[in-house]
Amino acid sequence: MIDIHHHLLFGLDDGSPDLETSVAMARMAADDGITHITCTPHSNHRYHFDPDVNAARLAELQQQLNSRITLGLGCDFHLSYDNIEDALKNRTKYTINQKQYLLVEFADLMIPQGMTDTFYEMKIAGIQPIITHPERNHTIQRHPSRMIDWLREGCLVQVTASSLTGRFGRTAQTMAFSYFDKNWVHFIASDAHNLNSRPPIMSEAYKVIENKYGKETAERVCVTNPGAAFHGSEFPPQPEMLGLYDEPATPPRKSFLSRLFSTK
Repeated sequence: MIDIHHHLLFGLDDGSPDLETSVAMARMAADDGITHITCTPHSNHRYHFDPDVNAARLAELQQQLNSRITLGLGCDFHLSYDNIEDALKNRTKYTINQKQYLLVEFADLMIPQGMTDTFYEMKIAGIQPIITHPERNHTIQRHPSRMIDWLREGCLVQVTASSLTGRFGRTAQTMAFSYFDKNWVHFIASDAHNLNSRPPIMSEAYKVIENKYGKETAERVCVTNPGAAFHGSEFPPQPEMLGLYDEPATPPRKSFLSRLFSTK
């Protein structure tokens, strides 16, 4: 399995606090059957994102692991105005392994109305947005139809493995399964932060998916699609997403970043 969302780099955010914990997390992931990890420190108002520091921490960690697992670099990218502007100017600064795929995270309390335009602008710039754990986002839980415009715009979706096993509550679990029912899920990832409450485990979710949707689906969201994102290759053909055209699309807006935080 390939884990594209994992807070493995130590001392950078609310993930691993030190090298010893990072080594233990990587070994736990390897024991679980994970072969590749994208290390994705936060970039938000609380945590500064520095590619040089990230690369140095990754090299130190990889040396400790003796090639037992393959590591890459990415970002848990918060969709703030400043971040978006910087990403559009520096296309590969935040993307997975400096290719085209970018993990994007919404704030819990508010998602600006102009976000569809932002995703369009990212796509024009050669960035492929991957919406992380929408099933856990409180705004999307209250307004699930907002996902439709983003999926129509070509966004991909990553669900947290533990959501499928109930770790994040019944609402997140129900939404995760509803996304699977409509073929809206493209990736499963651990979003691991530690060894206990947020561990680097994907095999339990793999089994749940295999039992409910079949092995082909489990392989697609845990191996094939994450492999494309990790290596920056062309995204494979996917099953048709259901329910995207059951209601009218939101009318197009006239601008992009300048209206990002408009509520009209």
